[in-house]
Amino acid sequence: MGAHSGVIRGRASVLVFYPADWSPVCGDELALFDEVLPDIQAAGADVVGISVDGRWCHRAYAEHRKLRFPLLADFEPKGALARAYGVYRASDGTSERALFVIDGDGVIRWSFLSPIDVSPGVDGVFDALERLEPRVGAAP
Repeated sequence: MGAHSGVIRGRASVLVFYPADWSPVCGDELALFDEVLPDIQAAGADVVGISVDGRWCHRAYAEHRKLRFPLLADFEPKGALARAYGVYRASDGTSERALFVIDGDGVIRWSFLSPIDVSPGVDGVFDALERLEPRVGAAP
């Protein structure tokens, strides 16, 4: 699955970059996004979590946390997607804690870089989704 799968379907995407599975703040952040997932989907967007962990780590983590959205393994080449979005942390080989709202045409409409040890919450995501223009021919 590509990070821009929402573009293919013409839906907005919320990209949630986080440093690593199994770390304390990341668990709380991803649990919050899972909790509000139905509201994000009702706003016409999909959620994708992204870290440099491998797919097997993601699979175990998603099953353990019962996450209902996909986790993308930015594993090999390590951090390539995080680098493309300007959020790779070369100092420790992880990504920043960052959020991106991308419209159905693949345009970044909002982004937020949070301190690495602070969960950014979801308020900014909902504000950004409300500002997206409805797509012509999109289902309500």
